Amino acid sequence: MKRSIFIFICFFLSFPLLAKDITGVWQTIDDKTNKPKSDIEFTIKNGKLYGQVIGLYNDDPNYNPICKECKGDLHNKPVIGLVIVDGLSLDDDTWSKDKALLDPETGKKYDVRLWEENGKLQVRGYIGFFYRTQTWVRKQ
Repeated sequence: MKRSIFIFICFFLSFPLLAKDITGVWQTIDDKTNKPKSDIEFTIKNGKLYGQVIGLYNDDPNYNPICKECKGDLHNKPVIGLVIVDGLSLDDDTWSKDKALLDPETGKKYDVRLWEENGKLQVRGYIGFFYRTQTWVRKQ
């Protein structure tokens, strides 16, 4: 009996390890120009997924706009350093949470789902039943 419980516990604890690892740096792609827009670093803390802007693509190497439209503590903060994916939970192979994806250009927060598909990160933001999906690529 003890052995069965031990095996069950080991299996249960290792289950999250079966999910694809999306930690690391991912490059966002601009929908209009199809060019790289930013680098987002994903980390997991206490079982939750966070994504922070660590770089922006611009001809000016000092380019770091502030989030004028953001609300609360994020208002007028530099975009580099902002956590734009905030505390997602894992369910099967999909990370998700309501109001956890920040668009620094508009200051709006969206419901979000993230999953890896064919080596690329699918990022889907929702407003009600409407959604838009972006594809991000892992930065080597």
